Amino acid sequence: MEFTHEQISEIISEITNGESGFHGLVKRGLESLMLTERSLHNEMLSDVSNGFRGRRVCHGGKVFELRVPRSRNSNFYPMLLGVLKDQEEEAQKLVSSLYCSGLTTEQVGKIYEQFYGKHYSKSQVSRLLNTAREDVNAWLGRKLEKRYPILYIDATYVLTRRDESVSNEAYYTVLGVKEDRTREVLTVVNFPVESATNWKDVFEDLKARGVQEVNLLVCDGLPGIENVLADTFPRADLQLCTVHLKRNIAGKVKPRDKKQVLEELKQICAPDQWEISPEKAFLKFKEFIVRWQKSYPVLKRYCHDRYRFYFTYFKYEREIRGMIYTTNWIERLNRDYKRVINMRGAMPNPRAVILLMGTVAQNADIYKYPIYNFLESRLFY
Repeated sequence: MEFTHEQISEIISEITNGESGFHGLVKRGLESLMLTERSLHNEMLSDVSNGFRGRRVCHGGKVFELRVPRSRNSNFYPMLLGVLKDQEEEAQKLVSSLYCSGLTTEQVGKIYEQFYGKHYSKSQVSRLLNTAREDVNAWLGRKLEKRYPILYIDATYVLTRRDESVSNEAYYTVLGVKEDRTREVLTVVNFPVESATNWKDVFEDLKARGVQEVNLLVCDGLPGIENVLADTFPRADLQLCTVHLKRNIAGKVKPRDKKQVLEELKQICAPDQWEISPEKAFLKFKEFIVRWQKSYPVLKRYCHDRYRFYFTYFKYEREIRGMIYTTNWIERLNRDYKRVINMRGAMPNPRAVILLMGTVAQNADIYKYPIYNFLESRLFY
């Protein structure tokens, strides 16, 4: 049967103006394509039509209840269904995206019901997230490169529920700069508290995943970290964060002296100085401490030889010092973590925190671009 253009227009108008509207027109079109495909299948394989089966699919944010043609030999599968994403896959993608953007499982379920007309309970949403968890865990456990010229490490604290109680637990992140000058997160690990011993476990895990050489480690002033580094990556230099150093010293002087103290520290730590070495910089720092400890005896501790690790960056080229004398890069990542996590309050368990932090780290597009200031640095040769 052939239709005129006027008849076709009238049929389309009736469908689109009906109860299902444009959604019904798309549904009819999809079912018509599958019928045509079955006819070709029957001709080629001498098969016979055998009714229909129901199939719900999601595509383009819409749910379609389709009548899928069947054949007697049960070997007909429309290619169209292979093109359309099935409901479960699309639901998992949507649920993962919403959850990792900061929504709770309950909020995710409500939004899914609003757009797709199907309610998902908190437990069902949690099950849909299993695929996302598997993907994140596989990424966090992947094989690593043999050499990382620079590693940045830090821990951030997240309110986490464990054994029916809630407490701030430490989540460790390692950010590495690769030989091609791009960056990547190597791992995200949970320990209840931050300690040098825990960092040793993290480093040993990195070695088990393929890391053989690290040239420079940048971190805050965690006590004992220099011993852990010497045990795990003995050839690596250690750079402690100068921002933490300035902040700690400023917190020990009166407000009237704070501006002058910070200005002197700024000059001592300025990364663009010529003709300076770590030894000279540390000597200038100790002279500063001796001068100010007359008014603030508590500063005497900063003359300890350990504080030389705050000036390791003067060993390297002026062009890269500003990128290695603080943990700013990884602290920026910590802020990205918190932006997603803080929308929820206390997290239900450590697995949920790792999922969110791992997703944020994995999707950080900025790490895909090389840092050109490192091009001439001997750290990378």
